[in-house]
Amino acid sequence: MPIQTNLDMMLVKKKMKLTELSEIIGISIQNLSILKQDKAKAIRFSTLGKICEALECTPGDLLEYSHEEQI
Repeated sequence: MPIQTNLDMMLVKKKMKLTELSEIIGISIQNLSILKQDKAKAIRFSTLGKICEALECTPGDLLEYSHEEQI
């Protein structure tokens, strides 16, 4: 998929664990893990907004477009 997430990098920058983010935004660890591993097919804007608010970042900090398809 040409869109990748930088969730793991943002968590490291904010010194936050996935479990803590899950508790703050009310999204299951399993769903956040899917997003973190670039296995998600979609993300709701409301979820993206909650993540950005908790990590004090923008959607552009979390999402990255790659021209090359990963195999």
